[in-house]
Amino acid sequence: MTNVPHPAHGVEELCAAGSKLYERALCEGRVRSTDAAEAPCLVDFGLVHPAVEDLNWLEPVAPAVALHRLLRTSEERVAEERRREARLTAVFEPLMRIDGRRTAATDTPTIRVLSGTERINGAITEAMAAASWELLTIQPHAGHIGQRYAAAEATALSRDQALLDRGARIRTLYQHTLRHSPMTLARYEQLNGDVEARSLDEITDRLIAVDRTVAFIPADKDGFLALEVRHPALVSYFVTTFDRLWRLATPMYPEAVQRPSHNGVTPRQRAIAALLVEGHTDAVIADRLGMNVRTARVHIAKLAVTLGSESRAQLGYLIGRSGILDQDH
Repeated sequence: MTNVPHPAHGVEELCAAGSKLYERALCEGRVRSTDAAEAPCLVDFGLVHPAVEDLNWLEPVAPAVALHRLLRTSEERVAEERRREARLTAVFEPLMRIDGRRTAATDTPTIRVLSGTERINGAITEAMAAASWELLTIQPHAGHIGQRYAAAEATALSRDQALLDRGARIRTLYQHTLRHSPMTLARYEQLNGDVEARSLDEITDRLIAVDRTVAFIPADKDGFLALEVRHPALVSYFVTTFDRLWRLATPMYPEAVQRPSHNGVTPRQRAIAALLVEGHTDAVIADRLGMNVRTARVHIAKLAVTLGSESRAQLGYLIGRSGILDQDH
């Protein structure tokens, strides 16, 4: 009879034979060495070891001890990877300085990856310290990074006021859901100078553009990575996008006149209706409009009552027939 080779696997994916034998060893205190022939992984992973008094027996290592050892090994591997990243950075950064893709005048990278909140804020502060004309920002609903956003607000306020004091202007785009945010209101009560804010139902991801020469955009969903962009074509693209959104947006301060409803359907419900017709889920609608799912569902329910809908499918049909999405509305 041909012996079937034991399949290779990691300790985090313990095979059925190994798992069963390890459990038996823990219950009985030991197992025979010959029993481990079908599960050599137990010895390889250090989950069992030969008994001192009799090598024909294998004794189990306590799970807590084994877990601690394996986690320590994993931590050491992660630390070594980080050291390797640092060594690679030290080797390649000097080479990148002479790369033709760097700007000839300043030897500054046209696109630079910034890692960590401290480094990101430091780069923004450095760019704004050299600014003299304009700051354009798009600030979507803070969502899950709200606490970090609030913590950085004091630094941002002093930084923005210093820019305003130099005669520059600040323009910021928000989502409509932040029009009555206490933190947003407080910001514009404290800033003095040429500062203006507007809002839209939907905006792009976060953007900071300084003097139309450098822009900062997020590079991950959690806000711990950002791109510093100095490529003229890309910065021009970002600024053009901002300018077009700005012309479509509603002024926030002083508070604009409340936009009227159309046949009982509010502007917020029309924005939701447009996304419903596109087939988006409640979660996607909430995320794009900067609100929580519960609030989105309340608006959807009110919209359904207003239009006389009895189902989600019927609601889409009634939205189209009602004309509330027509451009003149």
